[in-house]
Amino acid sequence: MHSSPSSLFHGLVSVRKDFSSSGGPAAYPRRALGVGLLALLLGLAGCDQQRIKELEEGVATEADVRARFGQPENIWEARDMASLPQPGAAAEPGARTLEYNRQPAGTANYMITIGPDGKMSALRQVLTPQNFAKVQPGMSMEQVRKMLGKPMKITTYELKHESHYDWRYLNPPNTPMIFTAVMDPDLRVLRTMSVEEESVNPRR
Repeated sequence: MHSSPSSLFHGLVSVRKDFSSSGGPAAYPRRALGVGLLALLLGLAGCDQQRIKELEEGVATEADVRARFGQPENIWEARDMASLPQPGAAAEPGARTLEYNRQPAGTANYMITIGPDGKMSALRQVLTPQNFAKVQPGMSMEQVRKMLGKPMKITTYELKHESHYDWRYLNPPNTPMIFTAVMDPDLRVLRTMSVEEESVNPRR
């Protein structure tokens, strides 16, 4: 299954619009939408797991990665990743890291590193509690972005002089969560926090 995450997400939106335009209630039932989103998330996870199974470290090439994951949103050179905590293979001279995001619909972001020999040297799902623990006060927004990929949303609170960068993820085994990095006006991390998504977006 190789449907792109964006096409799946827009397909769900299209279903909602079609339902309203065909004479159904203008406000799509929250429960039905929740079921649709759950199906979408499961579909995204299933597709990604199949793609990952088809890629072997030290064997798969960048062409293999692109054939399964598509065009990356960003490509980071080794020098871009060198300032991150424990960058591993991503900071090896000559390496390139391809960024694939699943936000806002999904609960994962991927960083796939191609080594200097042209073979895949690492495939990481970066939205994990272990990775969030590396986000420390004083880090720049750019560093956090390279660690976690694209956020689900960014909310600016002008009176507080803060910006909140949010990522959706699953706390093992399957609890939907939101990780937030709070930035100051200079886009430096002030603090971080994680909450259950249910407390922010309660289901009806």
